Amino acid sequence: MTLGNREYEIITFNGPEFTGRVMDAWAYAREVKLHFIEPGKPMQNGYVESFNGKFRDECLNENWFVDLPDVRQITKEYQMHYNQERPHSALGNLTPMEFVSHAELRASNRSNNPGAS
Repeated sequence: MTLGNREYEIITFNGPEFTGRVMDAWAYAREVKLHFIEPGKPMQNGYVESFNGKFRDECLNENWFVDLPDVRQITKEYQMHYNQERPHSALGNLTPMEFVSHAELRASNRSNNPGAS
């Protein structure tokens, strides 16, 4: 799929849910390139593998789901926590909200003091 000059690609492992004809037809119809990691090499998709581990440890293993609406509610709460409240090592152990606040403050300081570094 292209948006302007941008192409879209899905990187995934070789599981049957991703290698079947339906997935292939869906991707083809939307001009999405499918890229499969080498079998037995999960670190070729390390970001997703890292998130999956955190999601499993911090949400799925910690909750008992009663029904599908319960799954949706609990995973939505986890998504909000993960994206807004949970410190991320890639952000200097700040929450995403803290990181944005710090970045805005630094940008404001630079614009108010153009000669300062």
